Amino acid sequence: MQSVLAESAGVTGALHSRLASRGRARLVDTTMLYAPRSGGVKRYLTAKRAWLAENRPRVRHTLVAPGPKDGYDGAGRLSIYAAPLPFGDGYRWPVSTGAWMKRLLRQRPDIIEAGDPYTPGLAALKAGAALGVPVVGFCHTDLAALAALHIGEWAERPVRRHWAEIYRRFDRVVAPSHYLAGRLAEAGVADPVAMPLGVDTTIFHPRNGDGQALRRRLGLSSRHRLLVFAGRPAREKRVDVLVDAVQRLGEPYVLLVIGGAGVAGASDRVIEIPYQSDPGALAQILSSCDVFVHANDGEAFGLIVLEAMACGLPVVGVDRGGVAESIDEAVGQLATSSEGPAFAEAVAALFDRDVAAVGRAARGRVIERHGWPPVFERLSHLYGALTGDEAFLGAASGRSRAH
Repeated sequence: MQSVLAESAGVTGALHSRLASRGRARLVDTTMLYAPRSGGVKRYLTAKRAWLAENRPRVRHTLVAPGPKDGYDGAGRLSIYAAPLPFGDGYRWPVSTGAWMKRLLRQRPDIIEAGDPYTPGLAALKAGAALGVPVVGFCHTDLAALAALHIGEWAERPVRRHWAEIYRRFDRVVAPSHYLAGRLAEAGVADPVAMPLGVDTTIFHPRNGDGQALRRRLGLSSRHRLLVFAGRPAREKRVDVLVDAVQRLGEPYVLLVIGGAGVAGASDRVIEIPYQSDPGALAQILSSCDVFVHANDGEAFGLIVLEAMACGLPVVGVDRGGVAESIDEAVGQLATSSEGPAFAEAVAALFDRDVAAVGRAARGRVIERHGWPPVFERLSHLYGALTGDEAFLGAASGRSRAH
């Protein structure tokens, strides 16, 4: 199969001469990975919507996601009632694939992007087949790895097989990292596209920080070395490794956990603050710390890592998974394993260097490689290649907001 770039190039020329503009195009995103305390997936969808409104005015964008009731916010977000997941941190689980499919059909999309392989993803496949429109599967999570972690290693093989069977049904599969695209390919998914995500470098910016003010707020002094992690209180985030590491490091290291993982009582070197729903507030806290730490060795991508780098923070991660694609010694430090001793060693090694200089390099790396515009340009050309609709290619006349 041709690469996305080759497909995109094929839309120009012969395809344009064969297909007249259809005026407007409708893109529908659907996923259950959208909740009040969602992280990377929610910010990806929010950023995509804003970019489409500014750069693809003839593309109408609708998001269909679970909510506490059926409704429409008047600005492109359609919610369908779904019961909350027990201990699901705000996530909801849609039950009826048929009901979800009917709501998608009513949108009359030209293309659908499904952000999960659960009820919304399965409904997207059925709706796409009924309408004869392409469906893109954006794989944000390695389900097989999660099954091994939460259920046991015996569960990884059957879950991986089922995971791959679903993703093979999509017209094109996109993953946020080469790591996850490789996992999909190994499972038998043909030609998954690795499309690393971006970051808003104006919101996530070092100028927003005030290290002294944050330290006063936390009861710390300027001598403390402030490590920070932000994320859902999920087992796969491996916050326990971070707690172990900071306990081993001792004075003057302190770990700030944003998102309430319930680990503050495990060590007097750990401080917890609530989830920050406002990206600006999150950016202010991140840019007021010294180093971002992330111990998940199976992370599909880790958008929060890029956001921390954009704030001028070096990152300590694990030399495995999607995070390892963003981090090297120029912008941080990689631990050899997701274990307390190895992680503590990596943190100490970073502080033996010029932390501020590494942070400046991290910010430069993000600006150079991870802006949102090139990500969405590439994604839009993928949509154009699949639909043959020039509205996705930016050949627009007139302006309107996506809705």
